[in-house]
Amino acid sequence: MRKRNHHVSIWLSDSEHDHLKKQAELAGLPVDPFVRTLIQGVNLRPRPPDTYPALLRELSAIGNNVNQIAHIANGRKDISPEEVAEAVRLIRQAWRLVKDAF
Repeated sequence: MRKRNHHVSIWLSDSEHDHLKKQAELAGLPVDPFVRTLIQGVNLRPRPPDTYPALLRELSAIGNNVNQIAHIANGRKDISPEEVAEAVRLIRQAWRLVKDAF
């Protein structure tokens, strides 16, 4: 049995139709699920590029390396706690920027 029993038909201009298809493609969805999602009030964002997971892994590895360096430098007292905190802050800021960009 069908879950969706109601069909809605609308007329669109060529530019509206092209825009709808483009927005659905950017969200990584076919047009029908895209429209249903919008109707439900979900704020859709463009699908991240295929390189996104690799970028996040690299950023995470960089953060881990910075933390290791900070730990060693802090143990030897070659670096001030403020410098360690600044390095950690910068990594966290970079992480947020990457996540917000997609």
